[in-house]
Amino acid sequence: MTIFDRQGVELTGASLRAAELFDLGCSRFARFCGDPLEPFREALVEAPEFGMALVAKAWIYVMSTEPQATAAARRMVDDLDEMSLGPRETSHLQALKLAAGTEWTAAARALDLHGAEYPCDLIGLMAGHQVDFLTANARNLRDRIARALPAWEGVAGKSHLLGMLAFGLEEMGDYRRAEAAGMKALEADPDDSWAHHAVAHVLEMQGRAAEGRDFILRRRAHWAQPENFLKVHNWWHLALCHLELGELDTALALYDDEVRGEPTTVAQNLVDASALLWRIQLLGGDPGERWDELADTWTQHADGKCYPFNDVHAALAYIGAGRRSDATDLVKIAHEGSPDHEMNRWMRETGEPLIDGFLHFDRGEFPAAIEPLMRARQIANSFGGSHAQRDVIDWTLIEAAIRGKNLPIARALVQERLALRPDSRVNIAFARRAGLRTH
Repeated sequence: MTIFDRQGVELTGASLRAAELFDLGCSRFARFCGDPLEPFREALVEAPEFGMALVAKAWIYVMSTEPQATAAARRMVDDLDEMSLGPRETSHLQALKLAAGTEWTAAARALDLHGAEYPCDLIGLMAGHQVDFLTANARNLRDRIARALPAWEGVAGKSHLLGMLAFGLEEMGDYRRAEAAGMKALEADPDDSWAHHAVAHVLEMQGRAAEGRDFILRRRAHWAQPENFLKVHNWWHLALCHLELGELDTALALYDDEVRGEPTTVAQNLVDASALLWRIQLLGGDPGERWDELADTWTQHADGKCYPFNDVHAALAYIGAGRRSDATDLVKIAHEGSPDHEMNRWMRETGEPLIDGFLHFDRGEFPAAIEPLMRARQIANSFGGSHAQRDVIDWTLIEAAIRGKNLPIARALVQERLALRPDSRVNIAFARRAGLRTH
């Protein structure tokens, strides 16, 4: 008997019960709420030759961008090589091998081809969307979903595509359509945390801080569940709203109570913690010993090999904790590796100038910080993260220009920000310190 998933795509090696468990795992994965791995594990117990269940597990592990999880994903890839797979699973395996080798751009291209053949493969679209995020490929964040969406008329789970499309539109600066797509997704499924997060990004990028604060808090019941993978990230978004509103103490309290309120070691959560604490410090707050705890936690993930975007955020924590040599060691590791490996290139071409700039800034060498930060600030398609996450670079660069008395650079960068977010209190404060008149 041929068995299909909820989207009507064939599942090789599945039983009916295993297919039900697979669909549950996919739903949790798409919502970023609940443990998706548990049903995939149970599906493999029910049907040991169920390739897509292992494929889904491997994607979740590899997209963690954590060294130990990546090693586990490689073992799953080896197991998949020994299984009897159908064409869908074989196509996934080709992309997984590239991702497990941290060749993210090649993995994204493989998933482009996979999506053309299997436009209703939810796991394929989710994996591709996350890989596009990891590579900061804003265009493909939008276009991957746009290519598949026409095939989803009447297909279960279509709202998840609207949430992904919303984030892609936001990263491409199409804020009106992004917000509309995100809200439509939330109307269909209020617990879609990715769609919620896409709307939060729109409000952040448009400088609508009070609206963002109210939107995030109003929907707290839908994203702050204990097993919500984006919970900490949404608290981070709320903290950014408070920073924009000039409420530094509230943002620091959110760091203590929510962002680091639980001893999480998830790399994504550590990225948020580093970025928030660095912003707070730039605005005159005192992180104190918080840097020490964060730096200690980063040591289990920052290896200079797996994902440089993480390593740069680890470097922020190391610098904040006074462990500058740990930050420079991350760059040395990349230089010791093969120049042909994508992650080594990312670290050498983008991570290294960023870390150099942050180190100069920390030492008070503000003029020297400007050049490497200017060189590395335009990193779309060659690094990772979202516009909101990478904004910490521009914050630091403007501070370096102001403190280093390079007012032409400071004013140019502030004018750039004011053109997009004229009512931002942070931008207005930058403008005044740079000697610009504001409304």
